[in-house]
Amino acid sequence: MRIALACLLILAGPFAGSAQTPSFISDSLDAYIRQGMKDWQIPGMAVLVLKDGRPVVMKGYGTRELGKDEPVDEHTLFFIASNTKLFTGTAIAELEEEKKLTLTDPVTKYFPGFRLYDSNATRLVDLRDLLSHHLGTGTFQGDFSFWNSNLSRDAIIAKMRLLQPPGQFRQDYGYCNSCFLTAGELIPKVTGISWEEFIQQRFLNKLGMTYTHTSTEGAAALPDMAHPYTSVFGDPVALPFDHIDNLGPAGSLVSCIGDLAKWLQMQLDSGRYEGQPVVSWKVIQRTRTGGTILRSMLSPMLPMHYTLYGLGIFNADYNGKQIYWHTGGAFGFVTNTCFVPEAHLAIAILTNNDDQSFFEALRYQILDAYLGVPYVNRSLQFLGRARAEKETHLAQIKHWQDQVRSAGQPSLPLSAFTGSYTNPLYGKVRIEAEGKGLLVHFEHHPDLSARLEYMGDDKFLMTYSNPAYGIFATPFTIAGGKVKNVTVKASDFVEYDPYVFVKD
Repeated sequence: MRIALACLLILAGPFAGSAQTPSFISDSLDAYIRQGMKDWQIPGMAVLVLKDGRPVVMKGYGTRELGKDEPVDEHTLFFIASNTKLFTGTAIAELEEEKKLTLTDPVTKYFPGFRLYDSNATRLVDLRDLLSHHLGTGTFQGDFSFWNSNLSRDAIIAKMRLLQPPGQFRQDYGYCNSCFLTAGELIPKVTGISWEEFIQQRFLNKLGMTYTHTSTEGAAALPDMAHPYTSVFGDPVALPFDHIDNLGPAGSLVSCIGDLAKWLQMQLDSGRYEGQPVVSWKVIQRTRTGGTILRSMLSPMLPMHYTLYGLGIFNADYNGKQIYWHTGGAFGFVTNTCFVPEAHLAIAILTNNDDQSFFEALRYQILDAYLGVPYVNRSLQFLGRARAEKETHLAQIKHWQDQVRSAGQPSLPLSAFTGSYTNPLYGKVRIEAEGKGLLVHFEHHPDLSARLEYMGDDKFLMTYSNPAYGIFATPFTIAGGKVKNVTVKASDFVEYDPYVFVKD
């Protein structure tokens, strides 16, 4: 769910019109994947390539859990996160065809109390805006408050009024998970059944996607479940499973390549699967119509000129063919799905390490092989930049840790920093003394805490209990001998914006 658009590059194979499998796929793919998994420290991954109605590749690599002999296969489950969004977009498009709603309906028609930060946007915002990332909010804005939190869906929707947009309504793109949640919550308003039930009945049951789950709850106990990892601080470390059903329509599906093959085959066959209609061609077309422009000029690295966003799916040209794709990121998982109807080609790549771009490099490598782009090793192109960024990141953390070791005493006793702090969007955090430092508790994340160690200049080094949230220098504002506020940051994987909490 967390990945919006990755950095991109170029590559190879015979012309896409050839009935023959490209040599990269038939001769080199396994070795390429195994080397990529080693270079990017990926415990396990599953790869699907559909061509001309059949799976050319449907294979697992590596292990579901480090230290155990649990090989990944076509039924191994991964959080597919924001790849859920096309299911939600398709559901809304289908309800429009059934005349139960229209994409131009104002959101307030269904949620009379719905509010955005700007009153004019509140009056104008419609269902298409929700599904097209059109609100002018920043990418991931608000997600630190929402992701893995104990907030209900209704509470998240109510808090959208507090998201002050840095961009312009209906002009600027900002990837918005709470928008897709709101769109999904329209389904029970017009059908009387939940988003989960609708997705199950209309898509999963019809396609025979029997391994796929609409909920992340209990995922750790599911048989054949991949375990989540991150290597952001060095070697891969295990992460707790996310609990993100409160954002369900934006990203709670758990699936495998065996099931996604059916969903993607339906996309390639104009809404049919095994000759039977699942959704109409009109619905498929509706989801693919680009409503938001992300880019309209030639990419310096890829054979692409434009990128659009439809209803839960990206849309671009790629070496003369039209491609559709989405990525998905949850803590410990990054995934993508892609289909190229003109080439009768579809791809799905599921991985269980969130600190890598190989899942994207491999997708472009496969596209290049089938669409006739001269070969360049995508993984190596991505890897150099990624390693340089990681070295810089680790050096910054080491510098902060060195400051902690050399720091004296804070300007005020630790007791002056303890107490309750409030942010209008998030709510409250509580800071208490612990040993020589401080401990932060988060009102809406009962399973999350953070340790604060003094590092000088009224700053503390914040280390979250869940490694995925990161390590950050955390400044306090002191005036008149009193602590006024603290600025809290979490990983960009969650949200780019910091939060200022004012001391109560």
